[in-house]
Amino acid sequence: MESHSASYAAAGVNIEAGYEGVKLMKKHVERTFIPGVVSDIGGFGGLFAPDLTGMKEPVLVSGTDGVGTKQRIARLMDRHDTVGIDCVAMCVNDVICCGARPLFFLDYIAIGRNEPEKVAALVSGVAEGCVRAGCALIGGETAEHPGTMQPEDYDLAGFTVGVVDKCRIIDNGRMRPGDVIIALPSSGIHSNGYSLVRKVFDIEHADLGKTVAELGTTLGEALLTPTKIYVKSVLVLLEAADVRGVSHITGGGFYENIPRSIPDGLCAVIEKAAVRTPAIFPLLQRIGDIPERDMFNTFNMGVGMSVIVSPETADAALRTLRDHGEDAYVIGSVEPGEEKVKLC
Repeated sequence: MESHSASYAAAGVNIEAGYEGVKLMKKHVERTFIPGVVSDIGGFGGLFAPDLTGMKEPVLVSGTDGVGTKQRIARLMDRHDTVGIDCVAMCVNDVICCGARPLFFLDYIAIGRNEPEKVAALVSGVAEGCVRAGCALIGGETAEHPGTMQPEDYDLAGFTVGVVDKCRIIDNGRMRPGDVIIALPSSGIHSNGYSLVRKVFDIEHADLGKTVAELGTTLGEALLTPTKIYVKSVLVLLEAADVRGVSHITGGGFYENIPRSIPDGLCAVIEKAAVRTPAIFPLLQRIGDIPERDMFNTFNMGVGMSVIVSPETADAALRTLRDHGEDAYVIGSVEPGEEKVKLC
């Protein structure tokens, strides 16, 4: 017997739409299945049996985040298949900073009105993010919120769990003066600072489909460009170089994120002239009349992740990253100091 509640439907919750959404998303979820997946979607919990072979002291590492107000761009453009990549990226890029390999991911979608095709599109992006990160999407939840959200609104969030052997956790205790700071380029704004982005471009009234000469694409496409996922590149790097610190450059930019991987008594000295900044950032700065300090304290400025390696392995690190598709380059070094980060 099929589940149906006329009373619940009258209150604004469509149970049948939820079932249809699950059917539509199933093919996307199955793309992410890796060894270790025990359960299919639809149960009360996602089951995963990790392969801990070779690990002496496995440590689980978790990370959670959402997409934030970038979702407003997706709604205005009626394109919902990319923000799921952002959701995964914001989580897995965090856990890789301590050397953890993401194992699985779960998402949560709060939505004003459950439209199965829209939900499936959102999940397709999550699935693509999981494929790029090499982890499995083993569950999630879609909750219809009539009366508390507008029918077209939604909020996407999620979390990941990864694992790392305790002896291989990236520990900045080995960081020394002279260590080399390497930039891994971003794909654009990623998923931070969009409250300022929306204000600067007056998003509610902007022509998102108009091509901007400076960007070589439409404003909408530039702003929706998904966050880059660095998991596979960093995992390979850990085997090739002496990695002493990793920072995911998110909200708070350089000034907030790089210090998180720097121990007391040392300073990351960044050469601003070395930073390769995509066109979207100077456009933002010019239109919004934003001070340079605020730009580096809000956005990634073209550096999605920074890694700090020993000088002896810097060349090997650069070569390895480039061999795996990262246009990596040096942006500075670690020096004695109490500031934690200095841009000069």
